[in-house]
Amino acid sequence: MKENDIKKNDMKEQIRALIEEAVPLVDADSDFLFSELDSLGVTHILMSLSETFDIELEAADATPRNLRNLDSIVAMVEAKLRMRDEK
Repeated sequence: MKENDIKKNDMKEQIRALIEEAVPLVDADSDFLFSELDSLGVTHILMSLSETFDIELEAADATPRNLRNLDSIVAMVEAKLRMRDEK
């Protein structure tokens, strides 16, 4: 396994744990995660991701596409990290 894959898996597990802590009644592995969240859950997840990964997330990031499932959340965080690092 490549080092990049290991880092991605570590991030995925960290995000899974964050979701499970933020919204314990929601299945973090659901393919329909966004539909299981209310506005407070979405806000809590975005705030936790922002704090944990030191990235800027806005209301515009709270889309069904970005929060569809764990993999889409990981992809969003990776994109935000790349944007942050490019500054």
